[in-house]
Amino acid sequence: MTSPWPKPGTPFSDILTPMPVIDEDRVVANIARAQAYMTKHGKNFRPHIKTHKIPAVAQQQLDEGAVGINCQKVTEAEVFADAGFDDILITYNVLGAPRLARLKALHARVPKLTVVADSTVTVDGLAAAFAGGLPIAVLVECDTGGARCGVQSPADAAALAKHIAQTGGVRFDGLLTYPSVDGASKVETFMKDTLDLLSEAGIDCPVRSNGGSPDLFSAHLVPSATEHRAGTYVYSDRSMVRAGECTVDDIAMHVLATVVSRPTPTRAVLDAGSKALTSDLLGFTDHGEIVELPGARIVSLSEEHAVVDLSHCAVAAPAVGAQVRVIPNHTCVVSNLFDRVVFHRSGVVTRVEAVAARGTVW
Repeated sequence: MTSPWPKPGTPFSDILTPMPVIDEDRVVANIARAQAYMTKHGKNFRPHIKTHKIPAVAQQQLDEGAVGINCQKVTEAEVFADAGFDDILITYNVLGAPRLARLKALHARVPKLTVVADSTVTVDGLAAAFAGGLPIAVLVECDTGGARCGVQSPADAAALAKHIAQTGGVRFDGLLTYPSVDGASKVETFMKDTLDLLSEAGIDCPVRSNGGSPDLFSAHLVPSATEHRAGTYVYSDRSMVRAGECTVDDIAMHVLATVVSRPTPTRAVLDAGSKALTSDLLGFTDHGEIVELPGARIVSLSEEHAVVDLSHCAVAAPAVGAQVRVIPNHTCVVSNLFDRVVFHRSGVVTRVEAVAARGTVW
């Protein structure tokens, strides 16, 4: 059977759709732009690889100057450890004997492995797993407005740091937060107040890790932070354009799709449904922007179909069989929907990369 994956030199017109297509030059430019900004402001940069899940792209980020990588789950980190990455931060509470056993095995082969915790339950589980061996580095996760995980106050952060410092098997390495958008002032206040409390207790805090692509170019507004983490910036997406962090000319990922039906003059159907575009709206009222059809709206998704309203399309309606490029609302989720993605320059395939960490949700 012929492989569905195109060879280098293949034009878009010969690519099976739906397919994520990644612009090589825009990826390079996005990586360079973000790293130059962080270097200028004296921040360590730690890319979150959940956006691409591809070791080759992570290596491009390290080659440009990133200090290490950020993974979300233990199994995701295992994929990148297998690929030779030796400085990995896992930004998720690791709980339960099966995960802790895998984390311990990972720690034995990754020279610099760091995890997070926001409760004594998580810390004590880590301590028990690593007792009598090489301690694992732990960052206290702080809720500075993101309203997800994290201790709720500087006093809570300092108390958990003290608990880590007094417990065997774990080592306190610092603070971490994933804030709300435009939350720089809250992050700075939280970190500064926590650093004051830690200083009073005689506890060193070498790492202060801030995060988020929507606030990537505001990292300098948090002088207390030593590093910044971001993922989406490497490809960018519709939400990043809305946030003012990039333009449509910076977007590296599109989902190449084909018009498979024109049931009415004002309706088209694409072959890219929720299995290709994700159902994430992220505050939008439609499911992506079609580059070639300004004004058209993807109004609904089923598994294999995207229904497009052409009522306000500013150009001629597409014919059945036409290819279009869709800008995803949320690029990170699209990566996890495909086994491989296609890289290109000017619509000609340069390489195909396996999404090596696809499905690593444990």
